[in-house]
Amino acid sequence: MANRIMLNETSYHGAGAIKEIATESAARGYRKAFVCSDPDLIKFGVTGKVTAVLEEAGIPYEMYSDIKANPTIENVQHGVEALKASGADYIVAIGGGSSMDTAKAIGIIVANPEFADVRSLEGTAATKKPCVPIIAVPTTAGTAAEVTINYVITDVERKRKFVCVDPHDMPVVAVVDPEMMASMPAKLTASTGMDALTHAIEGYTTKAAWEMTDMFHLKAISLISKNLRGAVANTQEGREGMALAQYIAGMGFSNVGLGIAHSMAHTLGAVYDTPHGVACAMMLPIVMEYNAEYTGEKYKEIARAMGVANVDDMPVAVYRRAAVDAVRQLSVDVGIPTKLEAIKEEDLHFLAESAYADACCPGNPRDTSVEDLKELFRKVM
Repeated sequence: MANRIMLNETSYHGAGAIKEIATESAARGYRKAFVCSDPDLIKFGVTGKVTAVLEEAGIPYEMYSDIKANPTIENVQHGVEALKASGADYIVAIGGGSSMDTAKAIGIIVANPEFADVRSLEGTAATKKPCVPIIAVPTTAGTAAEVTINYVITDVERKRKFVCVDPHDMPVVAVVDPEMMASMPAKLTASTGMDALTHAIEGYTTKAAWEMTDMFHLKAISLISKNLRGAVANTQEGREGMALAQYIAGMGFSNVGLGIAHSMAHTLGAVYDTPHGVACAMMLPIVMEYNAEYTGEKYKEIARAMGVANVDDMPVAVYRRAAVDAVRQLSVDVGIPTKLEAIKEEDLHFLAESAYADACCPGNPRDTSVEDLKELFRKVM
């Protein structure tokens, strides 16, 4: 079987990288930008750093900000109509996963109008054309949506999130500027950073993992272990390290998928509006314990990348425990809660069924069941 790798055409990294947006827009012959960004980023002037670059270069743009933290079908539908009306020929997505996921769905539907029913994009939709070109500018160090072929939309009516996997949605340019992340509050830095760690660990242990993606994931785990605490404390070194780490994790997991920590996190977000990174952080060590015996020697390398000493001298059970403990300790150190009081016993069957149906579930290294997932959800109650 052939292993496929898909990455951005172009990416820029480092402080001040947003200036390259004007360069790329001109080089590609783009005329007008459709700027997708959430209301808080606009309010606090983060989006303005990018629009200032557009204005200085004389590039016209139209703003779209009908975006929620867990973007909905309605957000996408409104965006499709706004993009059509704007006359813009490319999208500049500024924000975390919410802004970029919304932009991807909008761009896909405008280019492939036969998928106007947003629900039809779930899974691996057979779109024919690349989406409207996207220049993606992350403001959080976690989702890596700027380098992935994935996006997630919330179906409010059915109380579920659905994952869309489509090579046609990948941004043509990623601009990973740590200065765009400097205003993130500590809680958001912590949760998005733990999302990145979940990407790296699940991508490393998923059934489809192979040598090239292992390379990305192990480097990402190491960088996150070294830099997340500093990023939460808002150090320059920590911010820069996490900006790079989350992108590297995205290079990997976008190509091999994830596992049930993400399936369960998607469900918690859809039902209780739990922030995605928080849900991932709560589920990750629990799922790691569940999967441990199905991962060969991989937990040894996870423990090593997390900074655990003398792993080569440890028995299998000991280094597996060390890997889980290191992940759990990092989560605690950056202030992530370990329990979710919103979960009710009567919700468990729906939660488990939704997680089981999630697109990330089949990639888990251990085959699971609805009953197993119910027990895992119980551990965060």
